[in-house]
Amino acid sequence: MDQSIQKKEHKTELMAQDQLRQYLTFCAGNENLAISILDVKEIIEMNTITDVPMTPDYIRGVINLRGNVVPVIDLSARLGRQSSEITKRSCIVLVQVEYKDDAQLLGMLVDAVDEILEIPEANIMPPPDFGADIRTDFIQSMGRVGDEFIILLNINRVLSIKELSQLKQVAEYDGGNTNKETSFAALN
Repeated sequence: MDQSIQKKEHKTELMAQDQLRQYLTFCAGNENLAISILDVKEIIEMNTITDVPMTPDYIRGVINLRGNVVPVIDLSARLGRQSSEITKRSCIVLVQVEYKDDAQLLGMLVDAVDEILEIPEANIMPPPDFGADIRTDFIQSMGRVGDEFIILLNINRVLSIKELSQLKQVAEYDGGNTNKETSFAALN
């Protein structure tokens, strides 16, 4: 009887290894990145982002999403790269970032959304260890696609707890008090 249980466990383990996980791939700052498709709430086109004064450079501002104020971060700038240049392919990926019992809807400005990839479990590797001085906590894992790796982001760690509170303050900010808006003439 022990052997049959072991065979079933081994078969279940092999099936789990063959399972595919789906990831939304996108480009931010000339890097190919991805997040689990389960983390994506919506993808919207660029239109107008209202600038919010006295926020970090990686916070582009807020958008009006069906009457709700949603903070938008520039993912490229957040990851220490140059701010994203707005083009016709730029879009906002909406995700929900969670911490304890609180959840915050957040827009991530990306240069372009590429595709939904199915990556076998066997091709998903742990994040690299660069030592204590290099921050890799935002990396959930590395997905091997062909001969290349795609960084699979952990959206709940792309922003620290302190930064989440800053975003909450931005979301609560009355966007009607500012008249400085970023328009996107490049899209027309």
